[in-house]
Amino acid sequence: MQLCNREIKIEGRLLRMARIGAEKYLFLDDPAPILAAMKNCGTRIDIFTFLQRLPDATPKYPYPMELDNLAVLPVSTFEHWWTKVVDNKTRNMVRKAEKQGVTVRDVVFDDALVRGIQAIYNECPVRQGKPFPHYGKDLETVHREESTHLDRSIFLGAYLGDKLIGFSKLVVDESRTQAGVMNFVSLVEHRDKAPTNALISQAVRCCAERGIPYLTYANFAYGRRERDSLADFKKNNGFARFDLPRYYVPLTPLGRLGLTLGLHRKLIDRVPGPIWNKFRKIRTAWYNRGAHAPAKLSEEGR
Repeated sequence: MQLCNREIKIEGRLLRMARIGAEKYLFLDDPAPILAAMKNCGTRIDIFTFLQRLPDATPKYPYPMELDNLAVLPVSTFEHWWTKVVDNKTRNMVRKAEKQGVTVRDVVFDDALVRGIQAIYNECPVRQGKPFPHYGKDLETVHREESTHLDRSIFLGAYLGDKLIGFSKLVVDESRTQAGVMNFVSLVEHRDKAPTNALISQAVRCCAERGIPYLTYANFAYGRRERDSLADFKKNNGFARFDLPRYYVPLTPLGRLGLTLGLHRKLIDRVPGPIWNKFRKIRTAWYNRGAHAPAKLSEEGR
């Protein structure tokens, strides 16, 4: 659904909750017009949720809210990140990539890049202990999905010779306050060459050169789940947790009831961390049966 030049995603059957399709990359400075449009769109929406833009953590709007979080890396200069933010071990991983012949650069979105991305996606059906959602996609699907937000996207490619072994897609918000990591994947075959560390290094350089003060990488923490290898990777590369208001605007009586009962929260976010951790280990063992799944991200890079 398109409202006020924003793609709106609606989730849920009983309680229908809407959000901006790319909410960690696009933001609302004035939610009033889109709220009015939702009330008159002809589709039942019980709750609309949106996240406040960095860097203001003080609530700006008079709606019910809870704290959400992003993994945020403040960027001033590349030199500051290299000498003051990351430690020797992380710097050595970036140097390792260079010594192994990995080069990282900005790349244009074209057919060659799409073919390289498809090859990365189709290398392995299981990543991080669960089915990889991009595995098995054809070229047309990969092109369509990666071509979103092209006017604000920066594509980074990690190459070994002429072969793409890793890529990242950054999406810059309208105010050019932040660049968000939308995609970040590399070939398992070449994880020993630390392409992920090289890509983060290049992402920091890109933000510094363009005057973008924040690099974000999805959430730092998810509900009550314990920290995992991906969170450690983010921390070791300079990302930290930044709490921001997330607003929940009820638009129907059912929405107000659901908000009162806490039904707007995902069930998985209510699961205690130790229980979730045990479930994750069981899930990983299950999907790894008979599959050559990749090592954890912490084994790819620090």
